[in-house]
Amino acid sequence: MTTGTAVQSEDFSTLADGTPVRRWTLERGGTRVRVLTYGAVVQSVVVPGRDGARAEVVLGLPDVTAYETYTGPYFGAVVGRYANRIGGGSFVLDGRTHRVTANEGRNTLHGGGRGFDKRVWDAEEVPDGVRLSLVAEDGEEGFPGRLAVSVTYTLDEDGALRIAYRATTDAPTVVNLTNHTYWNLAGADSGSALGHELRLAAGRITAVDGESIPTGELVPVEGTRFDFREPRPVGPGYDVNYVLEETGGEPAAELYDAASGRLMSVRTTEPGIQVYTADHLGDGPFVPCAGIALETQHFPDSPNRPEFPGTVLRPGEEFASTTVYGFSTR
Repeated sequence: MTTGTAVQSEDFSTLADGTPVRRWTLERGGTRVRVLTYGAVVQSVVVPGRDGARAEVVLGLPDVTAYETYTGPYFGAVVGRYANRIGGGSFVLDGRTHRVTANEGRNTLHGGGRGFDKRVWDAEEVPDGVRLSLVAEDGEEGFPGRLAVSVTYTLDEDGALRIAYRATTDAPTVVNLTNHTYWNLAGADSGSALGHELRLAAGRITAVDGESIPTGELVPVEGTRFDFREPRPVGPGYDVNYVLEETGGEPAAELYDAASGRLMSVRTTEPGIQVYTADHLGDGPFVPCAGIALETQHFPDSPNRPEFPGTVLRPGEEFASTTVYGFSTR
């Protein structure tokens, strides 16, 4: 296959039940990305710093056993069928109440007990990358409709990582997909990522209650610790959805590590981005706040919030979403 991206695949490991897992490696323009068929996980992203030295900038695990052990952080995985939270583990669609698996107290998080992060995806090479796909049957984790999903990872000419999501259904359902990679531009082995500078094209956040479920209020960030409209260092204690503004093609977010000079830009078709500083890490291979997740998404609990951008997908429609992570130095 003629391509500007070098694409290779290899046997990687097997799950505890014996299911084989493969790893795909994409390389172009100084960027190397490794993706697993388990969970559509981004296991590795290696990019150069200001001095030209390349470093691992995502929190990845060495083998599938580790991914099966440390499921809670969703390291690098695609999460769905509904990323983020659904309050009360239920929603009403076309007058019918659907009860979905509650796996965070009484609420549903990232698709329930066995979301897309715990599935082995099919994989095929495409120009400049790999397409992963799976089918979620009607009723899985309580969600209606047989959902056919694909996630395509490619590297652009400049080494940017492009993630394109697609989905179709045979019955009305709800869909929200994101990638749960944690970024540390100083290097995955460098300890805490706090102190990275963050800029967001977002003047509001979705206010939440004590269970991290949106109240419906969109709160201005001005004068609060949530204001990243101008670049400033990230501190601890962030797990919040930002309402993205129209940028005219400019990045929705930028993350910068001054020591290495690495700069990551985020462009997306999604209306929101979850900023999570991973304070709860530490019961595993990484220290608290070892990486910062920038999860492009629709808003949490949108199925129960008709005032939020819609997440309903119907037969004959296609869910389509694209996010591009670009890498440079300064």
